[in-house]
Amino acid sequence: MASTKDTSVLADWRSQPLVEATPPRGLIAGTKYSINALIQQKDLVRLLIQREIKARYKDSALGVVWSLFRPLVQLLIFYVAVGKFLGAERSIPEFAIFVFAGLTAWGLFYEVLQGATNSIVSNAGLIKKVYLPREIFPLAATGSALFNFGVQFIVLLGATIVLGRIPFTLDFFYAPLGALLLLTFAFAIGLLFSAITVYLRDMQHLVEVLLLVLFWASPIVYSYSFVHKLLQGNWLEQIYLANPITIGIMGFQRGMWIAGTDQMWPADLAIRMGIMTVICLALVWWSQRVFAKLEGNFAQEI
Repeated sequence: MASTKDTSVLADWRSQPLVEATPPRGLIAGTKYSINALIQQKDLVRLLIQREIKARYKDSALGVVWSLFRPLVQLLIFYVAVGKFLGAERSIPEFAIFVFAGLTAWGLFYEVLQGATNSIVSNAGLIKKVYLPREIFPLAATGSALFNFGVQFIVLLGATIVLGRIPFTLDFFYAPLGALLLLTFAFAIGLLFSAITVYLRDMQHLVEVLLLVLFWASPIVYSYSFVHKLLQGNWLEQIYLANPITIGIMGFQRGMWIAGTDQMWPADLAIRMGIMTVICLALVWWSQRVFAKLEGNFAQEI
C-alpha cells in the first residue's frame, strides 16, 4: 500500500498545471519563445563553441596555433606565386591583399553555411538524449566560424601593416558591414538547410556544389571591373549584383584594400549592403520559423 507521504506527493503532483513541452507555433509567440530559450542557454552555446574549436585541433601539439599557419601560407602564395610570378599585380594592384580580403570574407560565409547545415546531424547523439533549443547547434557552428574568421582577419590586418597600407580610413567601415551581411545571409540559409538535411541527407552534397558555384560567382580572384566591362551594366550585371555574397565580399574588400580606392565599385554600395542586410535579417526570422515547424521529428529522423 502507498504510504501517506507518497499519497501526498502524488496529490501534489496532480495539482500542478500542465506545461506544454513543445515551443508555441505562433509567429510572434514562437519567435519570442525561441529567443528567450537561446538567451537562457547562452552558457551552453559558449561551451558548444569551445567544443567545436577544440575538436578541430584535437590531439594536435600546437592546437589553435595551427589556425594562424594556414592563412599565412595562403597569403604568401598569393603574394609571391600569383602576384609576382604570374603577374596578377599588373592588372590588380596589391593583388595579394585584394584576394586575401576576398578569401577572408568568403571563408566566413563558407564555414557558417557548411557548419550550420551539418550541425543537427553531427549532434544526433545529444539531440536524442535531451531536449534543448535545436537552434543552439547552428548557432554554435556559427560561433566557431567567427573564431576562425577573427584569426584570419588578424593575419590580413597584419599584412596591411607590413605593406604600409593600413586601412584606417572612412572606407574601413565597409568591412564590418560586409562581414555582417555575409554572416546573416549564411546563418539564415544554414539554419534552413540544417533542418532540411535531417530529412534529406543529399543536402550536404548539394551545399558543397552550391558553394563551388558561388565562389566563382563572386569577385574573389577577379575584380568587379572585369565583370562591368564584360556585361556593360545590362540586366545580367544587375542579377550579378543582386547576390548578397557578391555585395558582402566587395564591401569587405573595399574596407581592407587601400590600393583599390580608385578601383571601380558598384554605385551606392553602402546602400545596397544596408538593404540586403535588412532583407537577410528577415530571412533569418523566416528560416527560424520553418526550422521550428520541422524540428519536432528530429530525434526520430536522425
